[in-house]
Amino acid sequence: MVDQTYTADVLVVGGGTGGTAAAIQAARRGAKTILVSEFPWLGGMLTSAGVSAPDGNELEAFQTGLWGAFLQELRQRQPGGLDNSWVSFFSYDPRIGAEIFADWVQELPNLHWISGQVPIDVFRQGDFITGVRFADFAVTAKIILDGTELGDLLALGEIPYRWGWELQSEWGEPSAPVAFNSLTTRYPVQAPTYVVIMQDFGEANAPEIPAAPNYNPSQFTGAMYGYGAETFLNYGRLPCGRFMINWPLCGNDYGEGVGRLIESDVSRGEFIQESRWHSQNFAHFIQNQLGRRYGLAEKVFPHAPTAFALHPYYRESRRLVGLTTVREQDILPIAGGKVASIYNDANDARFCKASPIGEAFAFGVCVREASPIGEAIAIGNYANDHHYPGVQFPLQSKSIRWGGRWTGTPFTIPYSSLIPATTDGFLVCEKNISVSHIANGATRLQPVVMGIGQAAGMAAAMCVELNCQPRDLPVRALQTALLEDNRSKAAIIPLFNLPPNHSDWLHWQLYYLNNPQAYPASGDCPCPSSSEYPDSAFGKGLMRESNCFKGIFHRLDQQEYRFTVTAPAASQGQNWQLVTLRSHIDEQLRAYPHEQLITLWGHQNHFGNWLLVEHLNGG
Repeated sequence: MVDQTYTADVLVVGGGTGGTAAAIQAARRGAKTILVSEFPWLGGMLTSAGVSAPDGNELEAFQTGLWGAFLQELRQRQPGGLDNSWVSFFSYDPRIGAEIFADWVQELPNLHWISGQVPIDVFRQGDFITGVRFADFAVTAKIILDGTELGDLLALGEIPYRWGWELQSEWGEPSAPVAFNSLTTRYPVQAPTYVVIMQDFGEANAPEIPAAPNYNPSQFTGAMYGYGAETFLNYGRLPCGRFMINWPLCGNDYGEGVGRLIESDVSRGEFIQESRWHSQNFAHFIQNQLGRRYGLAEKVFPHAPTAFALHPYYRESRRLVGLTTVREQDILPIAGGKVASIYNDANDARFCKASPIGEAFAFGVCVREASPIGEAIAIGNYANDHHYPGVQFPLQSKSIRWGGRWTGTPFTIPYSSLIPATTDGFLVCEKNISVSHIANGATRLQPVVMGIGQAAGMAAAMCVELNCQPRDLPVRALQTALLEDNRSKAAIIPLFNLPPNHSDWLHWQLYYLNNPQAYPASGDCPCPSSSEYPDSAFGKGLMRESNCFKGIFHRLDQQEYRFTVTAPAASQGQNWQLVTLRSHIDEQLRAYPHEQLITLWGHQNHFGNWLLVEHLNGG
């Protein structure tokens, strides 16, 4: 029975990465917003799911919007900095991430956050979604956003969605299977991981980690093969001697019966319990292999036992059937280039699909073609990454060498992939956008989802202002609002050499929106000069926190550099890999001759054995 009904301009259901960003952005825009979350922490993948070593959008030019603001807050709040692991440039205590989101929400008087609640029913009037019912209250709103981890509002509201694989015949995706097979049946979606945090107890013995049901050490044999104990642990190393255990190789990915996640509340609970046991067994295995120095971390997550995340890290959910669908082709580099197309021709022909085949299904709807003019509202650059335990699934590569390391081809998310094909009053803002199973491996990453959430929140607030439906909101108005936001302006065109504080940043973002055919295959705009970067506020902030080194530059390959330290004396003779996230540093490194004497300022990452270069001079 509903005891109370709240009304709002915007309702966001789900306090994950995208939902949190959407609620904050909608409220900052001025909309009366209600955010309802299942868990006491906001941030989802970045916090409550324990993935506090996020991937993607790491380059300086892509650290914009709420994602960039989150990184800036982490740099200020995390003692000892963020250079702690080798899987990510940013690893932090998840408690600090949760504090940042809670603080951002608390400062907004027009944002009402209710935690500990899950949606039970969705109210519809014809093709309109008008409200959501929870256990003892309901909320009606002008625009409702699904920010749940598994796209629960899509099911409750009978909004068409996909779950599972699409065949190559669907959209011509090069990595899609030609026919359904044992892999597509066993793993209809990517495997989640129940993250567990371990801790180095030093000389004191850690409490013994008991085995959970179904313990089978052979499942984990080979987890550290080719890495060694130290490298294995440093993969997701966090501050204060803690380790994020989110390991894909014979590790704690869990996908047995993953379809249970959308069958019923009971079956979902069974899967979640099994996945947590699986992670406990992996931690038990690690302790047996490496000794009682390592145990379950203490006082991390706000429940018992404190070492386990509040919920699994879900890599895939129900996926909306939207106005357009992001396919694998839309995230791959254009011929001879380092970027994906921003032309957004993802669905350049009308299609009408009704294909409940096996475990991959969609609902019969007709979807309009994409606009040929840029609809970009968020960017990503991570390599396409799929997780199926025990299976190596080949994917079309989108990795590129940049800044002395591997990164991924930048791509954009179109606004129409957030809008249902047949339903009004509704947007999605999580991993549940309209995307193929194959492309989801790149669009699901934390910074991308945060950008999607920010755009969805901005769009919802603007729909309230203009009294229009999401499908009728002028895309250019939304793009301009994101680019000109007074708190967290967000890049929507990926340009490697255009950092957010460059004086011509807005000009070039708008230029390529107006002239998408001119977007350079290199991903570099013609404007910035190297001399401007070191004088920027962004650059000065990084310089103040950096250390100075002198030494000899070694060119091992076109994008592989080593550095032998000659000064200071304490580091003399050390050899480091040189990497950078800054475009003008990348340009300088590409130009330096072998064995040049150089002076640089940067951050040492002892666990990745690299120097992250922030400023560079000749000898």
